[in-house]
Amino acid sequence: MKYKLILCILLIASLETSAHVPRFNVIAFFTGINDQAHVSFVREANIWFNTVAKKYQFRYDTTSNWNNLNDKFLSGYQVVLFLDTRPEKSEQRDAFQRYMENGGAWMGFHFSAFALTPSDYNQNWDWYHNQFLGSGQYGSNTWRPTSAILKVEDKQHAVCKKLPVKFKAAANEWYRWQNDLTKNKDIDILLAIDSTSFPLGTGPKQSEIWHSGYYPVAWTNKKYRMVYLNMGHNDMDYEHKFGADTKTLSHTFSEPYQNQFIINSLLWLAGRENNPNSAKNESHK
Repeated sequence: MKYKLILCILLIASLETSAHVPRFNVIAFFTGINDQAHVSFVREANIWFNTVAKKYQFRYDTTSNWNNLNDKFLSGYQVVLFLDTRPEKSEQRDAFQRYMENGGAWMGFHFSAFALTPSDYNQNWDWYHNQFLGSGQYGSNTWRPTSAILKVEDKQHAVCKKLPVKFKAAANEWYRWQNDLTKNKDIDILLAIDSTSFPLGTGPKQSEIWHSGYYPVAWTNKKYRMVYLNMGHNDMDYEHKFGADTKTLSHTFSEPYQNQFIINSLLWLAGRENNPNSAKNESHK
């Protein structure tokens, strides 16, 4: 009886310990300085991912020091997130490419794919924009940030399972890209703007209102363990206040099916897509 009691205590202790061991580690890189819509998203994302991390038992760390994008630091993480910008130094870029080519996983949001020459973010990283993302340079955008109906394009992919054929996305500034992703055999488009969303955008410029066309908003490159999502630009009260006091008018993590797509993507990237919780619809506002 004594030995059974000891075994029972050891088993309970083991279960308690294992419950606190993260199933995988995530590191989110961000800059969080320019454009209050992106700053607002970064703040929201860090709160939301911390909440999700507790439920799905992973570790969520953040850093605004892009010098941490090196081999030693990245070796401790199974998934890397770019919440807003991209690395600019050649050694950081080289380390990220090595990480991805050696089996690392990545999820990027909205502005992390932006590049336009000439601008503050020139297209001077061909591997990342043309090979890895496949999108090339930024082409144009909708304005003002508004929600859209998204269509699931690859129903068989793990990140799209248990999602409806169409669902509402949170308000966002939607991007068009230089390259036609449908012509890239390595790109698997996961979500695209549904035609019921048109006209998309409110202007005032007519070029910022889309009336037709095909616009991918989430995809993966089959050569890598990666998912890019166009979401990540909150609507702000641009007309009344500027700087740190600008009021946030929308929230990226306000739509449950969009949230579930992000959770599914994260679990897939970490190799945990068979988690029974991943099929449950989650809303973390």
